[in-house]
Amino acid sequence: MIKPQQALHTVFKTVGAAAVIGLAVANVAHAADAGNGKVLADSHNCAACHGPGLNKPVSPEYPKLAGQHSDYVFWALRQYQMGTGNPHLGRNNAIMQAQVQSLSLGDMKDIAAYVESLEGDLVQKK
Repeated sequence: MIKPQQALHTVFKTVGAAAVIGLAVANVAHAADAGNGKVLADSHNCAACHGPGLNKPVSPEYPKLAGQHSDYVFWALRQYQMGTGNPHLGRNNAIMQAQVQSLSLGDMKDIAAYVESLEGDLVQKK
């Protein structure tokens, strides 16, 4: 005979496992699309600041993006989107914050994949 406490415990474990699996599936459900990332980068006019091919910034204070790791680009975009509400997580550049507000997480992953696919002058230190 199953006691009510055991049954409740089993239900909670099952629901918890389902939630974890659901989050994992949602996280990998969007495969980054560099082609869509190019469309988004063009429509947001990233080259206006980061230069042609996102590799020749118009000002030395703007970073070269071409060839940058997609994970880094995604999290940088996400941090701009979060803004200054949490100084431990957000980045505070008003231009970038305005540029990314309309982007979904999938859009940012697509842009990051596009940026990584570009040939650039970035050098990895060993």
